[in-house]
Amino acid sequence: MEHFRFLRIATAAAMVMLLAPSSLRAHQEPTIEEMKIRLANAAVQDRPPLCIRISERQLAAYDRLYVAGDSEGAKAALEDVVAFAEQARDSAIQSRKHEKQCEIAIRKSARKLADIKHTVAHDDQAPVQDAINRLERIRDDLLLAMFPKGGKK
Repeated sequence: MEHFRFLRIATAAAMVMLLAPSSLRAHQEPTIEEMKIRLANAAVQDRPPLCIRISERQLAAYDRLYVAGDSEGAKAALEDVVAFAEQARDSAIQSRKHEKQCEIAIRKSARKLADIKHTVAHDDQAPVQDAINRLERIRDDLLLAMFPKGGKK
């Protein structure tokens, strides 16, 4: 009898250990690839926040990859930062939703890149500055859409 009780407890413990990683995974942030798939199927008004999350995650990835010495991965991540910020801008302007949140997030990303620029090698500063300039143009587009010159359209 005592043997069966031990087996039941051991089996229950094994099941908990097997199920724990999947239950932990359910509470984790989706991967960038999962978010990109979700973005492809999202309605226009739902795209800006998703694009911003991808852009922000890629900005963090850029910093990590650059420090790790993966210049190709860092370059791709930096390109994604700008590309998804552009998609956020386009979707926000088209849907007339999330414009303010996008502008704020893109301003923060540009500031983070400016901080990062001072920590990278001199030869690697030009692509970072280019990304900053592009993010500033994206912000300008959003501000112009929110506050058109000459009053409301």
